[in-house]
Amino acid sequence: MVRRSRTKTPIAEQDPAIRKSNFDEVCLGYTLEEGAAEAVRCLQCKEAPCIASCPVMIDIPGFILAIKKGNMQEAADILGKYTNLPAICGRVCPQEKQCEQVCKLGLAKNFEPVAIGKLERLVADWALENQDFSKCIQNNEAKIGRIAVIGSGPSGLTVAGDLAKMNYEVIIYEALHDSGGVLTYGIPEFRLPKRIVKKEIESIEALGVTIETNVVVGKTITMDEVMNEFDACYISVGAGAPNFMGIPGTALNGVYSSSEYLTRINLMHSYEFPKFDTPIKRSKNVVVIGGGNVAMDAARSAKRLGADHVSIVYRRSLEELPARIEEYHHSVEEDIDYHWLSNPVEYMNNGVGDLNGVKCVKMELGEPDESGRRRPVPIKNSEFIIEADTVIEAIGQGSNKVLLSTFPELKLTKWGYIEADPKTGTTSIPGVFAGGDIVTGAATVILAMGAGKIAAVEIDNYVREKNKTPVTTKV
Repeated sequence: MVRRSRTKTPIAEQDPAIRKSNFDEVCLGYTLEEGAAEAVRCLQCKEAPCIASCPVMIDIPGFILAIKKGNMQEAADILGKYTNLPAICGRVCPQEKQCEQVCKLGLAKNFEPVAIGKLERLVADWALENQDFSKCIQNNEAKIGRIAVIGSGPSGLTVAGDLAKMNYEVIIYEALHDSGGVLTYGIPEFRLPKRIVKKEIESIEALGVTIETNVVVGKTITMDEVMNEFDACYISVGAGAPNFMGIPGTALNGVYSSSEYLTRINLMHSYEFPKFDTPIKRSKNVVVIGGGNVAMDAARSAKRLGADHVSIVYRRSLEELPARIEEYHHSVEEDIDYHWLSNPVEYMNNGVGDLNGVKCVKMELGEPDESGRRRPVPIKNSEFIIEADTVIEAIGQGSNKVLLSTFPELKLTKWGYIEADPKTGTTSIPGVFAGGDIVTGAATVILAMGAGKIAAVEIDNYVREKNKTPVTTKV
C-alpha cells in the first residue's frame, strides 16, 4: 500500500527578503521529481469531486496519473483537451476554493489536499518548453463559419481556442496594444510572468486564431459591421472601469485606482522606467484600500517599487478576506501591514493638493449581508489617521461603457453588465454571445474561462443551425 505524505510536497520560492525588491516570479515551481512525489498522493478517486468543482471540468486524476507514470506528454495532452491556458491557471486559479477544497485526501484528518494547481503548472510549463506549437497542423477543410471575439482576456482566448479546434475562422479584436486582457494589464509579473502569458497566447494563435490589437469595437469598427461580417460574435471585454469610494479628498495628487496603478506597472512597464517611457510615483508611505487579490497585487507592487511602508486597510477581518490565502501569506512575508476592521472616511490634504494621510474609522461586524459575510458597521468616535503619500483604491471595478454605449439594443442588467444566460452565453441579440467579467462582474480567471467553453459549444450549435448543417463536433 502506498504511504502518502500528510503534507504537500514543498515547493521552492524566492526568499522574501530578496523578492520584495524585484518583480521576478515568487513561486519557482516543482521539478519533475517533486511533481512525481506529489502525484503519488492522489487517491485516483473514481468519482472525483475535484473534476466537478473545476469550472472547465479538467480530468484531474487523469493528468496526475500520467505525471506519476512519468509520461509528461500524456499529461499535457489530457490537460490540453480541457484548457487552453493551463500554465496561467496553474499560477492564478483559486484551487484552495475549488478542486483542492473538495480533494478527498485533504478531507481526511490531518492531511493536506493534493497540490493540484502546482501539478497543473508543472505539466503546462513542461509543455511550453518541450512542444513546438509552430508545428500545429491547420485543418484544410472549408471553415464552418467566421466568429468575432471582442476582448483577448481569459474568456475570449478560451472561446477562440475552442472554436478554432472546431474548424472556425476566429478573429479576436483587442482594444489595447497588447493581448491578454487582465492577464497582461492586471496581474503582476511576480505572480504571472508575461512570458508565460505570451507563450500560451502563441499556442492559441498556432491553432489559426488571429488577434488584431488597437481595435476598439464601437469606435474603430461598429457592432453593425461586426454582425454583418461574421456569423456570430462573443463579447468578453471584461470589467475595467474602476470604482471609487467617493470620499473627500479623492481628487488629491497621490490617489490612484488599482486599475491605473497596476496597468502602468504591468502593461506599460513603469517599474522598468526609464527603459520604458512610463514614469510612476516613487512613494514612501502607501495605503491600499480593499481585501481582494487586486489589493494584494497593488500593495506588493508598491513595496517592490521601493516604498518604505505599505499597509492594507480592510473593513472586515482576516476570516472574511476574499484574497487567496497564499497571496496573503506572501504579502505578510514581504512586510505588508494590515489595518483590520477599518475603513477610510477622508483623504487628507497637505494644503497644496497632495495627499498626506488617510483618516479611517474602526469597524465592527454586524449581521450577514447579501454576500453572506457579516456586514461591517462603523464605531463612533474611533477615527485615526495613517500617514500616506499614496493611496490605491482596490474596491472592485464596473463595466466599461465604450462598446455598450454604442450598442443600445443589447440588454443590460441593473448593474450595467450584459444580461446573458449563464448556461449558454446567449444575449438578447441573436448571434451575440457574452461571458466573463462583462457578464458576472469581476471574478476569477477560471470562471471566465468556463464561460468561454460553454459559449464555444453554443456558438457552434447556433452557426450550424443557422447554416442547416449537422452538429458533429464538441470540445
